[in-house]
Amino acid sequence: MSTDRATIAYYEQAAPHYTASTAQDWHRHLDPFLDRLEPGAWLLELGCGCGADAAHMAKRGFRVDATDGTRAMTRKANERFGIDARVMLFEELDASARYDAVWAHASLLHAPRADLPGIFGRIHTALKPGGWHFANFKLGDADHPDEGRDPLGRWTNLPDEAGLEAAYVQAGFAVVETERYRGNGSDGVQRDWLALTLRTRSGIHL
Repeated sequence: MSTDRATIAYYEQAAPHYTASTAQDWHRHLDPFLDRLEPGAWLLELGCGCGADAAHMAKRGFRVDATDGTRAMTRKANERFGIDARVMLFEELDASARYDAVWAHASLLHAPRADLPGIFGRIHTALKPGGWHFANFKLGDADHPDEGRDPLGRWTNLPDEAGLEAAYVQAGFAVVETERYRGNGSDGVQRDWLALTLRTRSGIHL
C-alpha cells in the first residue's frame, strides 16, 4: 500500500466489504507463479488484502509473510484465515536476500509512479539471488493516460507497458513472462492490465 492517506483511508473503511463479499478465491495467476517455486519457499506478499492469496500459499505448503498497509485489512485477514498478516508500507520493506519470491497482486498500482523505481529496488534487495516476483498493474490509455485518483478516490499510477518493464529491468530484474488482459477493477472501470512475472538477474543464467 502506498503512503497516500486517502487510499489507505478508503481501504480502512472498505475492509468489511472486501472480506465479506469480494476476493473469496485466490487470483488466477497465483498457482502458475507458485508452480515455479521450490517446495517450502518463503514468500512475501505486498498488499494481502483479505488474505485469500496468502491462505492459498500456506495451504500449498509455502511459508508466507503477508503484509498490507491497512490495519483493518490485516485484522480481517487474520480473523478469516489466521495468516499472521502484519502492517507494512511498501517503503518500509527493509530486508536483504530474505525471500524466495514476492507476490504483489493489484497493490503496487497504488504507489505514486515516481516511487516505483525505489520500490522495485527494495523488492530486488529483499529477494534471494534468482528470486521471483509477480505484480500486475492497470495501464494508462488514451482516455486516462495520467496517474491520479480513480472513481473511488484511490491513487492509481497507470504506467505504460514499455516504461514499466524498463523500470523493472533497471532495478535488476529479468522479465520472464507478461500478460496483457482486459479487466475491471473494484471501481468498475474496464481497462487493460499488465501482469508481469520477473526474476532477479543475479544468480541466474539468462
